[in-house]
Amino acid sequence: MITELTIPQVDRLGKAGTDFLGVRYPLICGGMTWISDSSLVKAMHDCGGFGVLAAGNMPPELLEEEIDRCNALGGPYAVNLITIAPHYDAHRAIVVAKDVPYVIFAGNFPKRRAVEEVKAAGSKTMSFASTISIAEQQIRFGVDALLLEGSEAGGHIGHVSLTILLQQVLFHNPAVPVFVAGGIATGKMIAHLLLMGAAGCQMGTRFVMSEECLAHRSFKERFASARAREAVSTPAYDRVRLPVVAVRALQNRGMQEFGDLQMRLLKQLDSGDIKREEAQMKVEEYWMGALRRAVIDGDLDGGSLMAGQSVGLLDKIQPMAEIFSELLNEAETELNRVRDLF
Repeated sequence: MITELTIPQVDRLGKAGTDFLGVRYPLICGGMTWISDSSLVKAMHDCGGFGVLAAGNMPPELLEEEIDRCNALGGPYAVNLITIAPHYDAHRAIVVAKDVPYVIFAGNFPKRRAVEEVKAAGSKTMSFASTISIAEQQIRFGVDALLLEGSEAGGHIGHVSLTILLQQVLFHNPAVPVFVAGGIATGKMIAHLLLMGAAGCQMGTRFVMSEECLAHRSFKERFASARAREAVSTPAYDRVRLPVVAVRALQNRGMQEFGDLQMRLLKQLDSGDIKREEAQMKVEEYWMGALRRAVIDGDLDGGSLMAGQSVGLLDKIQPMAEIFSELLNEAETELNRVRDLF
């Protein structure tokens, strides 16, 4: 646990977020497949933040084990469910059966029935929104909080930047807490997002650079040397016949091979050798395998180096407690500076 920080301005502006999450600081670690495991949840918990366990394409029996480890910590956390993942139904059944405090729906917008099912089991729910109409729909479905994630983020992304999402959703003051993500890596940015009305901030790439994160050392060192412009989104050659969710990652051979895979799949679709659902599954299987090769094996050439554009702001690997202290003290300093301007 980090030493208790004296940050009255952050505390005041982040109160809606900390009250909702039940944590000391309004910071969330995003759910990153193969990265956001129970050990990263523990690192966030120990520092007073909110950890997220990424279900991803995890085998159901492994997800059960990871949930048990998170429950043993005795604090709040969320399980991130990917609605388009092959094991989504099985994963949802597990969180309903287990005592999971929070559930985040990702990948696509959840159906009303799924939200109601999870809430009936006692979990608070969060989901993403890209427009005010979608935000209002999700609130009608019963979600307890919203996440706005801009296209600057790493991994699977939407098409709209955080600056636009803030104006499309946050500035309309939805009736639930709104957390924001995408391109955030500094306390100064956190300060201004709290001033705009955000309940808190979610970061992924910044927390990958913690010593406690299980990602391969080579993976982190590549992040430390990367520039923001190297984190590019994947191409989509035919959004009608082969709709794929864009992925932001560092450019390498693995990114090129993904483009080649799409071309092969489109030819197979033309010849009738494959159906669209199967082609989409092959796309997701590629990313899950490529990401594991990078994160676990340290394959920087053929693996998927999923990273947000904030990677250009990072140059060192640090203990999680040090990251928290830097972010929160910098945010407090900036809020005091802004206060003095008035």
